[in-house]
Amino acid sequence: MTTNKLARRSFIAGASTLLAAPAVAQLAGDTTEFEGDIEGSTRRNVSSFRTLDWRPYFNNTRGGAILVDIDSRALHFWSEDQSVYKLYPTSVPLSEDLTRRGRTQVVRKVEGPSWRPTPNMLKRNPDWPEFVGPGPDNPLGTHALYLSWTYYRIHGTHDTRKIGRRSSNGCIGLYNEHIAELFGLTDKGAQVLLI
Repeated sequence: MTTNKLARRSFIAGASTLLAAPAVAQLAGDTTEFEGDIEGSTRRNVSSFRTLDWRPYFNNTRGGAILVDIDSRALHFWSEDQSVYKLYPTSVPLSEDLTRRGRTQVVRKVEGPSWRPTPNMLKRNPDWPEFVGPGPDNPLGTHALYLSWTYYRIHGTHDTRKIGRRSSNGCIGLYNEHIAELFGLTDKGAQVLLI
């Protein structure tokens, strides 16, 4: 009977250690290492998502409204009649110098976009291809909403490790299933605000 109690105590102690391991690992640091396009370590998105009201950000929702919160790495969408509200996790620009904030609008929608790196991207990454057609190697994923700012888009990504992190060269990235849904909900001319 004593052996049985010791075995039970050992099991409980071992299970407690295993359950605490994720918490201990989180305390060790809030960075994640990646291979490929995401170099070095990237801060995790430690903020919690919360629903927002559109009124502090827009005068109306005419044409639909998209709010991108760079700090919380979240995109909020309100339909024109406000019957639809969506909240999506995003990837955001790698650094503040790549980040653009302010008001813009959706000027074009493309399903199966092609991609050309900007001249600055090619300077920073001379080994990148000058053109990538639609498909699984395309950094824009399956759908793209082109903004009135040159080179800026809200688009999908095939590299799901990027979502929730600072990992883009300026654009806002979504999971492909989320951009497909947003693409269907958004009309050309929709208001966009990046804060």
